[in-house]
Amino acid sequence: MATCNDIYSAWNNNAITSSVGVTGNGGYGLPMWIAAVDETGKVCAVVNSGGSGADIGNKSWLGSRVISIQKATAANSFSLDAFSISTANLYGLTMPGGSLYGLQMSNPVDANVAYAGSPENYGQGGNDPAVGKRIGGINVFGGGLALYNNQGKKVGAIGVSGDTSCTDHAVAWRLRTAMGLNNVPGGFISGYAQKPAGSLGDEMIISTNGNVTNAYKQPSCAHNAISNPTAGSATGVIIE
Repeated sequence: MATCNDIYSAWNNNAITSSVGVTGNGGYGLPMWIAAVDETGKVCAVVNSGGSGADIGNKSWLGSRVISIQKATAANSFSLDAFSISTANLYGLTMPGGSLYGLQMSNPVDANVAYAGSPENYGQGGNDPAVGKRIGGINVFGGGLALYNNQGKKVGAIGVSGDTSCTDHAVAWRLRTAMGLNNVPGGFISGYAQKPAGSLGDEMIISTNGNVTNAYKQPSCAHNAISNPTAGSATGVIIE
């Protein structure tokens, strides 16, 4: 079984700074909450790219701290060694009429654990109060991706939250690549593991018409739009 040390070995500030605020991510350019869990769902680290402190909620969306943990938990919970499912994949399936409608209500967050500890330590990496605990939670929009080592084994997952869901997904994609834990074996999209190096988007197909019910995808983010493009770097959605 993999441990948090397997993730820590790839987790560093350079990986985070090379993934957050990069041209092409779109969104509002806000600080991001980034959480990692091991393959059992135990929180390994929670980082805020904008710093830390008791006033962190004045600089970034405080609610996104727990959402980042939810996304990591969901991606880990529903991905396997041979089949990766991102949180974005779950979006359409959990809409009314979707085959997994109601999934987001399962495995609720343990609020007593999620909000325990001093807010001054929120986002302090291995010192965040959530570290070492299993918070639970399911989140069904972009930003949660399973992590795979060079043997193609799932070792945990990351969750990113703090901007539009499309930006969250783009940041998660870049971060997983920077960590070298992007050896994805397979998933809903046939052949995506063979995409060119640097390609971002294997676990999210973007809908241009917004009708995604019962599909393995989510719509692009209207708030990322520049001159109302349907996809591409201007929306924060990075596709083939």
